Amino acid sequence: MSASSGIAVSPDLAQQFSSAVDQKNIRFIKVSIKDESLIHDLSIPIEGTLQEDLEKLQDNSILQDDAPAYVLTKLDDPPSEWLAIYYVPDTAKVRDKMLYASTRASLIRTLGSTSFTDSIFATSRSDISPDAYKGHLAARDAPKPLSAREKELEEARAAERSATNTTYQGSAGRASHLGAAGSKIGMPWREDAEKAIEELGTGTEAAAVVIKVDIPTETFVLHSSSEVSVDQLSSVIPKDDASYVFFAWPHTHGNTSKREIIFIYSCPSGTPIKHRMVYSSGALIFFREVQAKIQAASEPESSTVVNTRKVETSDPSEINEEFLLAEVLRDTRLDTAGGASGGNETPGSGARTPLGSADDKKFAKPRGPARRRP
Repeated sequence: MSASSGIAVSPDLAQQFSSAVDQKNIRFIKVSIKDESLIHDLSIPIEGTLQEDLEKLQDNSILQDDAPAYVLTKLDDPPSEWLAIYYVPDTAKVRDKMLYASTRASLIRTLGSTSFTDSIFATSRSDISPDAYKGHLAARDAPKPLSAREKELEEARAAERSATNTTYQGSAGRASHLGAAGSKIGMPWREDAEKAIEELGTGTEAAAVVIKVDIPTETFVLHSSSEVSVDQLSSVIPKDDASYVFFAWPHTHGNTSKREIIFIYSCPSGTPIKHRMVYSSGALIFFREVQAKIQAASEPESSTVVNTRKVETSDPSEINEEFLLAEVLRDTRLDTAGGASGGNETPGSGARTPLGSADDKKFAKPRGPARRRP
């Protein structure tokens, strides 16, 4: 695993990507590294399908033969998800190759890893042509080859699943209230939990829905649903066990007024190990399913949007307006005395990473080995 370069996302790039996610009218966002910062190079609007629009990337004025770049690409289906293209030509300088390779993780993490569901590593423009993308999808979706032993194990698992389904057939407790979408999660929902999520998407006020996993039955259950302000939010989050929280926050901290739904994964230090494993392994898939459900329930003209970042905390009491501004909106004005001296902290530790401060170290040539004394 390569080390981080310390190059940070510029505020302008963060704003451009956030607007593209909200408005859904931009197909490509080209990102370059300049003056030790990730900057917005250009945006290309949607004109056709993704397959058709990929032809535009063959233009030498957009991607050069010897200049690396990142291309953030909006998918057609689902329209809320993005493809990350890492374009690093073979003819690029070695230093540029290393720089872009060590920065891509920071780019995706800062913009919100939940938005990016696929990636392509390209060494030439031909690697991202429409035909090449078709080949990429075919290879990605093709079943993986199994050894003889793996086939035996898979057949055994299939037999076990068949027996289990027969045993529980007709049991409402094993049926997902989310239908086909919920089956991807592998856990059923209580009806009141599903209803609370739907109402959160169609509401207009500040509100919080807290979902928990009933470990013995492996079922998503509603812990609480209430109208709370951002300053009251921490009071409704459980302090002794993990939980998933969706907070609808009407605000005008960006360029436009909107009601933003924020996903918070809370895992206090006293959470049992088994609970930690269940919640952490299911958080990303759970978020995507709820995101799709909220978008389906919302009216087209609604100002409610789902933020693509996942906020993690091990101390629910730290959740307040300042925390959300720094962690979700990445407002650089909150980078007060001490600047970027806070450094990077482990996700889930309760730490937040404001834009422009987490990786605000300058790229420098590494020191050589120390001289040995005679």
